[in-house]
Amino acid sequence: MLLRPLRSLTVLAATLAALGCTTSTENAAPPARAGNPIVEGWYADPEGVILDDRYWVFPTTSAPYDAQTSFDAFSSPDLVHWTKHEAVLDLADISWAHRALWAPSVVAHHGRYFLFFSANDLQRPGGPLWDPNDPRSHTGGIGVAVSDRPQGPYSDYLGAALVDDFHHDAQPIDAFVFRDDDGSHYLFYGGWGHCNVARLRDDFRGFEPWPDGTTFREITPEGYVEGPVMFRRGGRYYFLWSEGGWGNASYRVAYATADSPAGPFTRVGTILEQDPDVATGAGHNSVLHPPGSGDWYIVYHRRPIPNEGRDHRVTCIDRMEFAADGSIQPVRMTFEGVAARPLR
Repeated sequence: MLLRPLRSLTVLAATLAALGCTTSTENAAPPARAGNPIVEGWYADPEGVILDDRYWVFPTTSAPYDAQTSFDAFSSPDLVHWTKHEAVLDLADISWAHRALWAPSVVAHHGRYFLFFSANDLQRPGGPLWDPNDPRSHTGGIGVAVSDRPQGPYSDYLGAALVDDFHHDAQPIDAFVFRDDDGSHYLFYGGWGHCNVARLRDDFRGFEPWPDGTTFREITPEGYVEGPVMFRRGGRYYFLWSEGGWGNASYRVAYATADSPAGPFTRVGTILEQDPDVATGAGHNSVLHPPGSGDWYIVYHRRPIPNEGRDHRVTCIDRMEFAADGSIQPVRMTFEGVAARPLR
């Protein structure tokens, strides 16, 4: 779309140069923008991460549970031009999973790439989908897959779920792995209105206990539903989550802050929610931050208007700004998306 204006500017610049004139930056072509959604197709719960000097987005394939059988991934050098990598992890490669892969979280560690994911929609007696006659509803949780490349293919790392039970009433879904500045890794997860944090062992095969001997520490803030995210900025820990109903327009993102990854957290407020002029159901986000820069981006899904169904969600990226006191400003959802921001 920018080729014609660029050619015109080139001709103009050559003419002005021949006349001994210079061009003004006011006449420069605007930077390329990603557009929202950033890719075609129904994708939700996007995990944004920087791996091997490229931006990566690992989303859920937004479809009915029994059709969520693989993960696609997308990579970009600049947030604008995206390459699709199909089926980086497939349900058939997870021995203990039988349905519903969703909410990936990816981290590089010891030269390999680990993809944490939810599978099977684990239930418990009294849960909304518990079936005493179907053993499959009694199994599942958070799993781990591994690859030698960001684009996969990924294979089952443990042969079983890493978290396969309810602790502090948190359904084991929506994993997010946070690497702190000292190299330690924390697993945040939880659905059904409860969130836990645990300290991962260095081999990602289990957990290190907290000083009090426990493994899972509940850190549920006010309003929490699901989709935890953690990042650190200026010595402060920012804990983001989704609240409202994931299947409707009430979905939104709120956040709290703390002085440590395990809290205690002080709720600040909502930063992303529906805009009747743009989209509804905005939530389940992640955050991108090019190292050494002042640029921050929120990666999230939203529902186009008019929405055509529960699973019609798309992945978008917009800027995330901070006030002078470090608080996150409300995010303005856009159709044009973000400008190109190369990593090199």
